[in-house]
Amino acid sequence: MDSRLTLEKRIEAELMSYDGKMGIYLDDFHGNVISVHGDEAFETASAIKTYILVCLFDQVEKGNKSLEDVIEYKQEHVVDGSGVLPALEPGAMLRVKDAATFMIIVSDNIATNMIIDYLGLETINQCIRDLGCRDTVLHNPIHFEKYDKLGTSTPRDYASIFTRLAKGELISRPADQKMVEILKKQHYNTMITRDFPPVYMDSDNTDDILISVASKSGSMDSCRNDGGIVFTPYGPYVIVMFHKEFSDAMYYPAHPATVFGARVSRMILDQFLALEGRLYR
Repeated sequence: MDSRLTLEKRIEAELMSYDGKMGIYLDDFHGNVISVHGDEAFETASAIKTYILVCLFDQVEKGNKSLEDVIEYKQEHVVDGSGVLPALEPGAMLRVKDAATFMIIVSDNIATNMIIDYLGLETINQCIRDLGCRDTVLHNPIHFEKYDKLGTSTPRDYASIFTRLAKGELISRPADQKMVEILKKQHYNTMITRDFPPVYMDSDNTDDILISVASKSGSMDSCRNDGGIVFTPYGPYVIVMFHKEFSDAMYYPAHPATVFGARVSRMILDQFLALEGRLYR
């Protein structure tokens, strides 16, 4: 029996009752890849912030920008949504590396606008194109009252960023490691890890972290997304899950996109561990 068909059919069977469309891209770094709607365009929501982070480190690597620069939180950066900066007033000053960290770990929208302003929209999009992500674009800064969308990408493009990050082949090995460490601190990875056995994760019951995740999620009315690198004792794998076309626009922990995404993520984890570091034999 072809185990490729077995795994893909299990995913398809899991999604048969799902009210929506899920795009999936998986890579086990052993030449085994699963792609379901992997080249289809999806709204990114805050997942686009991973690309912005990468473009920041690219500009720093080239000597055009510095993580130690200080940037100002201005009135034009104000936007509702997640993060810590909404608790502050315009005029606050932050180091670039601190704003970038807020952008990722608590998905701070104001910090994101600050970094977009610092880099420039066209610089970011040119960097994305130079990285080979031809189906990805940051359309505008985050202003919900002005714009209906934020970014567009595909599961394949998003996975390619994490695949190269894990290999240390995206910007440079030191820069890639710094980005991975930031992404590991991301607070909103509940789709990927929601159904993982707690004993595998960081806890007070063990001195070892058996499984860790470097990821960035994103949610808007029209989408629920998550993607990143899952580090296991058998090595890492990359998983991306993008969602659209569901009927329930409300955001809550048990949203069907999150529930079905978590089930697929656990299915992949079980397969990867059972085969000791591969999706297929």
